[in-house]
Amino acid sequence: MDVKQLKALVTVAEVGSVTRAAELLHLVQPAVTRQIRTLEQELGVALFERTRQGMRPTEAGAIMVDRARRALNELERARVEVQPTPGVVTGIVTVGLLESTTELLAEPLVSALARDHPGIELRLMTAYSGHLQQWLDDGDLDLTLLYNLAGTPSPNVRPLVREHLWVVAPPSEGLRGERPVLLARVAEHPLVMPAAGHALRSLIDGAAGRAAVELDIVVQTNSMRLQKQLVWAGHGWTILPGVGIAEDVADGTLSAAPLCDPDVWRSIVLATPRNGRTPPAAEVVARELVRHIASAVQQGRWPSAQPHAQIARTDDI
Repeated sequence: MDVKQLKALVTVAEVGSVTRAAELLHLVQPAVTRQIRTLEQELGVALFERTRQGMRPTEAGAIMVDRARRALNELERARVEVQPTPGVVTGIVTVGLLESTTELLAEPLVSALARDHPGIELRLMTAYSGHLQQWLDDGDLDLTLLYNLAGTPSPNVRPLVREHLWVVAPPSEGLRGERPVLLARVAEHPLVMPAAGHALRSLIDGAAGRAAVELDIVVQTNSMRLQKQLVWAGHGWTILPGVGIAEDVADGTLSAAPLCDPDVWRSIVLATPRNGRTPPAAEVVARELVRHIASAVQQGRWPSAQPHAQIARTDDI
């Protein structure tokens, strides 16, 4: 098993065609076919099946593709790190951002790194906290934002902010930031909520249980953007972090107010893998991310967020 075989495996899986993979790898088609067959002979299993839609990985093939992609990524990281430009931090850094924070943090982070650290190749992944934690545990992320971390003990975490959850409704409802809304009043309306098992949904369900309130959930979705669209269209109210609806409230697309009785908060942390060294490039990106979060909170661009005592200590990373 060698690097060329792994590249052939991953490329064929990504494009679904040996012919197209050969073009991308600048090889002749028989060479790519031979590399795949050699791998299959070594492993003793079929890695692909031919369908009308093209080459599709078998169950064993999908496992190998996933592991091969990670191995190739790590080799590329090593190549960048051992061939540095003097005085310049270089490397590939994969960062996980909570979906609710992307509009606030993604572009400023990319701009700052492009300006001050052009040798860093940034890869951004967005998802809900549970998915990001799994990707961190699997080694697919170098650092990530998470909230209400309660799963595996694998990551190192640094508390950043705690954030109040908000009630979100169509503009016609006239919710306002200075007038908190009781959970009991929220329960009087149909609700568009995250799917069961989602960390945010667990927070909301826990609050409803403590308040002995029954919620009328008419739609469940794993997309915050879809939650907001359905609320705007009049299908119900929802509950979301303030950071996820700040722009919508500012432009009048939605109305919102802090949730109360009970108050519900989520705590956001910066997480990195517990095992292994942290590359210099990842340390630089972590510091930049923390700075942008601190700035957003201090300037009031992150509604209802309270900074953790350590947020300003960016040199701790």
